[in-house]
Amino acid sequence: MSALAPGTILQLMYLKERLVDVAPGRFIEVGPGTGEISNLLLKFGWGGVAYELESRTVERLKMRFSSSILDGRYEVKAEDYMTVHVDTSFGQCDLIISSMVMEHLDKELESTFMHRSTELLRPGGLLIGLVPASPTHWGIEDEIAGHCRRYTREDLQALAIDTHWEIRHLAGLTYPVSNILLPVSNFLVGRAEKSKMTLTDLEKTKASGIRSVRFKTRFPNAMSLVLNRYVLFPLHLTQKAFSSESNSLVLYFEATPQQVRN
Repeated sequence: MSALAPGTILQLMYLKERLVDVAPGRFIEVGPGTGEISNLLLKFGWGGVAYELESRTVERLKMRFSSSILDGRYEVKAEDYMTVHVDTSFGQCDLIISSMVMEHLDKELESTFMHRSTELLRPGGLLIGLVPASPTHWGIEDEIAGHCRRYTREDLQALAIDTHWEIRHLAGLTYPVSNILLPVSNFLVGRAEKSKMTLTDLEKTKASGIRSVRFKTRFPNAMSLVLNRYVLFPLHLTQKAFSSESNSLVLYFEATPQQVRN
């Protein structure tokens, strides 16, 4: 079993708890990366499509989810969610989800992302987002990944108001684990990926989904003995207890489009 980063495990544990009470339906995932969220949704009985810009990531996802693709439950498209034509003749989707995507968008594209999601969600549908947080913790990882910002709670609330959404749930995640590990993370990223600083913003964005930094994004399989949801469960309880902490390095939100009133 492959080992995931502790922060990733904690985020997935929180997401899993939030999905328990949501009836499965059709989803769109924007920027699936290695496919951990798609995998979780498929296990929960969802079906859907993932949009990914990087062709190498698309091929890896197609290999990982070959059986679900053959069953017609999952599709991976090497297309831009912001511009691709989505056929809604069979109905809109029930869930749109993105993890570590919105921070790559400039302000205009950020608004476009929200408006496009309004168009594609059925009434009562849900948008779930995970974004890097705490601007004071801006560092080399933001630079090499092509981030435009780290978010605050106020940023997300303002974006929701400006684009006619309502945030139903907002929580900080991975505190204090990610904060404690941040200096080590910055060192590992700087050593392994500093050359990415010369890439264009688009190239950085595409590369961000296929990173391979030992002990940051890639771990020996044997480490799954300690990097798993059972061992990290106490840290999951801790992140929930500190979900209002302003220094959390990840923000999780759930939002729905505001209802049009006559």
